[in-house]
Amino acid sequence: MSDSAQDPKQKAPSHLPQRQWGTLIIYIVFTLVTVWMWQEGAKQGSMHNISYSEFKTALKAGEVTECSVRQDDIVGKIQPKKTEEPEAREKGKKASPAPSPKPPAAYYFRTERVDDAYLEPELEKANVKFTGEHPGVLSEFIWSWLLPIGIIFFLWQMFSRRMSGVKQSILSFGASKARLVAEQETSVTFDDVAGCDEAKYELQEVVGFLKDPTRYRALGAVIPKGVLLVGPPGTGKTLLARAVAGEAGTPFFSISGSEFVEMFVGVGAARVRDLFEKAKAQAPCIVFIDELDAVGRQRGVMMGAVNDEREQTLNQLLVGMDGFEANVGVVILAATNRPEVLDRALLRPGRFDRQVVVDAPDLDGRVAILRLHQRGKPIGDDADLRKIAQETPGFSGADLANLMNEAALLAARRGVHAISQVDLQEAVEKVVAGPERRSRRLSQKDRRLVACHETGHALVAAFTGHIRSVHKISIVPRGHAALGYTLQLPDDDQFLQSKGELLDKIKGLLGGRAAEEVVFDEITTGAENDLDHATALARQMVCVFGMSTSVGLVHCAQKRPQFVAPLDNGAWQRDCSDETAHVVDEEVKQILDNAYGEAKQILRKHRDKLDLIAGELLEKETLDAPSFQKLLDVEPPRVVSA
Repeated sequence: MSDSAQDPKQKAPSHLPQRQWGTLIIYIVFTLVTVWMWQEGAKQGSMHNISYSEFKTALKAGEVTECSVRQDDIVGKIQPKKTEEPEAREKGKKASPAPSPKPPAAYYFRTERVDDAYLEPELEKANVKFTGEHPGVLSEFIWSWLLPIGIIFFLWQMFSRRMSGVKQSILSFGASKARLVAEQETSVTFDDVAGCDEAKYELQEVVGFLKDPTRYRALGAVIPKGVLLVGPPGTGKTLLARAVAGEAGTPFFSISGSEFVEMFVGVGAARVRDLFEKAKAQAPCIVFIDELDAVGRQRGVMMGAVNDEREQTLNQLLVGMDGFEANVGVVILAATNRPEVLDRALLRPGRFDRQVVVDAPDLDGRVAILRLHQRGKPIGDDADLRKIAQETPGFSGADLANLMNEAALLAARRGVHAISQVDLQEAVEKVVAGPERRSRRLSQKDRRLVACHETGHALVAAFTGHIRSVHKISIVPRGHAALGYTLQLPDDDQFLQSKGELLDKIKGLLGGRAAEEVVFDEITTGAENDLDHATALARQMVCVFGMSTSVGLVHCAQKRPQFVAPLDNGAWQRDCSDETAHVVDEEVKQILDNAYGEAKQILRKHRDKLDLIAGELLEKETLDAPSFQKLLDVEPPRVVSA
């Protein structure tokens, strides 16, 4: 465990008492200033401001009882005298013996002081109790010194913070945005990764070197500087990189390739340099660059400022990886699902020495992944995870995690306390075909047409030797546009397909359209998706797999990227002449016509089964594999045509 990762956490508690004392001092000063201002405000609010002439008039009338002569003003108390009635004052007689009114209330006054040399004699003549007053030390200090200095300091502090923030943002523009995960926070290990045993075996050397580098140095072995994880999306490349860091117990820098590239040329290169400097300071450590193709794309493909920035960043990445000394303790892990677009200089020995393929899991891998995501979820006794793994060929780890989550949501929706096999089966269908849409109401004619269409798919699959077994038939609408579906699943993982298997698959895809023509003697738009898949598969047979007698072994289309999800619309980039393209189109049409004719022959031969299963499907809406097989074994009454 490196000391650099421990220092911040060890020094953090020493700052806590200083922050508490600073906060306490601020609270005390704020309280004193608030009390002082409150008292001064209350005193000033209780006084009446009068003019100096009014003050002299009250002084002559003997109403001023006391006052304080200060430097800038005069404050004191005035007791107004009771005024006589006008009639009594004019006649010089006493007022009638009526009850005397209440004398006016005294009040405090304040007036501005003027330069009056006769003020002191007049105060003595009127027997006024007066004093001289100088400003208080506290008041003078606060008003004259503390308050102005505090305002200036506050403005300066606010201005300096803004300037420092701007300066810091400018200086950190070229800083790396990699997130550092300390070794104690990297809790993921190889036990948390399933379905990629070969990839884990390849990475064991990296873990062993980071744990015990002397064993490799003693034999003169050089650990790979860079390891490239290649695989489809969702197969766990990022999780595997974190597991390497967790197993080795080293810090883990994580950054995306897109975070290097900016609009300004040179910023990405500066971030690469900063990242490598930080990594060397934390060595031994792991640097993980996700989506490497965002910065490592082949150079010279495009023109423009953004491409210049990307190329400068890639050049700095290449130079930085060359700058690492052997066994320095920094390992670069990168992940991509588009290795075909990477620059060749990245993949040469000495940079990314090793490429680890993280492919979709096989049957045992899917079982292990399902058990891994079963943690924390109550599973019923009837749940068979191996059967679910058999029904999900081609699923990635992310797909299987989503499947288990959907099963838990379905179980919670039903109000049960454990996930049963029914929930798992429904989750598979929801992920593959979409959620049920029972609110979509179909007419009886449309329901019968959909039932015959799906039964056609199932019957052609059942009476053809190479097609996947029928798992479920349903006429319940699902997803965006599917009015029904026939779920066919393989018995085991299949990596190679023969020409006969591909032709039988095309027959099964065209079985729905064939059933519509056989039963209703008309066709509908319901076979659009089937025709799309069948045409794409037939074109691959002719252009890619060399399974055509007229075209031969000529490769007539560009190969798709290795790890990008294949498109099913047959949108291949043509790599042949116009004459060859015409021959390809004729051959594709011939394959589809022959498959369609054979599908109709199968359905006409088993028309009784077609009517029986379609009728059962109309009644129950869903048929599973045992029910479908049972109906195939039943001998229905023969339909005598008119």
